[in-house]
Amino acid sequence: QVKLVESGGGLVQAGGSLRLSCAASGRIISIYTMAWHRQAPGKQRELVATITSGGSTNYTDSVKGRFTISRDNAKNMVYLEMNSLKPEDTAVYYCNALLSRGWGVSDYWGQGTQVTVSS
Repeated sequence: QVKLVESGGGLVQAGGSLRLSCAASGRIISIYTMAWHRQAPGKQRELVATITSGGSTNYTDSVKGRFTISRDNAKNMVYLEMNSLKPEDTAVYYCNALLSRGWGVSDYWGQGTQVTVSS
């Protein structure tokens, strides 16, 4: 069984920083794209940032220049460094990984971690 577990969420004042971590565990052959998504109350889940196995990254416009996604392939981990946080960044943040367990490619999600930014 594959599990993705996020950590690092919390309450921070506007302008502050947080670092989210996500650990993938289980019988994993290869992890391809990893990503962070978020869902604010009453809103649809949105893609925040992605990173390929080779390290190529993409960000949604609202976080460019403030957030940085990175990964450690040896540890099956992905991170999201969030700086200059704004109240509108408040959401549950979810880790997502496209990976192979040896018989195809599947999409896995973590349970989410709450990020609250106070004004």
